[in-house]
Amino acid sequence: MTISKLGVIWNPSKLDGAALRDAVAEVFPATESEWWETSIEDPGRGMAALAVEEGCDVVIAVGGDGTVRAVAESLAGTDSALGIVPQGTGNLLARNLEIPLNDIPAALVRVRDGKPQRIDMGWVDHDGTEHAFVVMVGFGIDAQMLVETDEDLKNRAGWIAYVEAMGRALAGTEMTDITLTLDDQEPQGLRGHTMLIGNCGMLQGGIRLLPDAVLDDGLLDMLLVSAEGPLQWLDTVRAFVWENGIRRMMGNVDTAVSTESTTHVSAERVRVELASPQMFEIDGEEVGHVSDFTVRVQPGALTVR
Repeated sequence: MTISKLGVIWNPSKLDGAALRDAVAEVFPATESEWWETSIEDPGRGMAALAVEEGCDVVIAVGGDGTVRAVAESLAGTDSALGIVPQGTGNLLARNLEIPLNDIPAALVRVRDGKPQRIDMGWVDHDGTEHAFVVMVGFGIDAQMLVETDEDLKNRAGWIAYVEAMGRALAGTEMTDITLTLDDQEPQGLRGHTMLIGNCGMLQGGIRLLPDAVLDDGLLDMLLVSAEGPLQWLDTVRAFVWENGIRRMMGNVDTAVSTESTTHVSAERVRVELASPQMFEIDGEEVGHVSDFTVRVQPGALTVR
């Protein structure tokens, strides 16, 4: 696919604009481009909508997960493709797409030469309005907390860093009653302190929080954690590290393993009602306390390069 017009939406708090322009000029020397800076008031949605209106066939989001999500929301269902130059801390969608990190020219080359891929998007309604997400939503132990574990420890110890972070997070969580409805099934009552629903589940270091999550399978994957006390916490750690970690990497497990304290399911639509309000996050961004929310998948909504 030849790129005739490029849109570049960049977060000025993440990098130097001159260096970015030089890199774009080097990788796309003959391509017309339009540029927009994000702001606190608009992290990229309005700019991406303008890029589509102005005929940009590829719109590059330069920034962290928040910038990528905002741009993707306006590109969903359009003919404009999303390119990503990751500049944040987590860069979770970029990691799941194996986009080069901390290397602007390499990420731009990926946009230029990469094969277009259709992926699903998630939508969540927690306040009467739907909001897009490209990684995961939920409450409790979240992906953002895991991403922000000690960088040196992650590099040296891998899984140990995540276990340590999860242990600290569990100390501050409280169980709540949950009414869960999957697709057209009957509602079921559960208890838990952490629920994550996502379209992709790989974190830093190749750790898969949602082992069955696939970007283009038309499904969202849910993890519910209900560990109480040391024994159940050990069961949770075993599920993450052994059943859904080491054994899966060795090829001995090909679907997510649920345990007494961890539940994995997949669905196209998920409705959640909570007995007590919980702090809710969308792709790592806190959006306040919620008592209920509905999540759905939009299959093949977005083209990425």
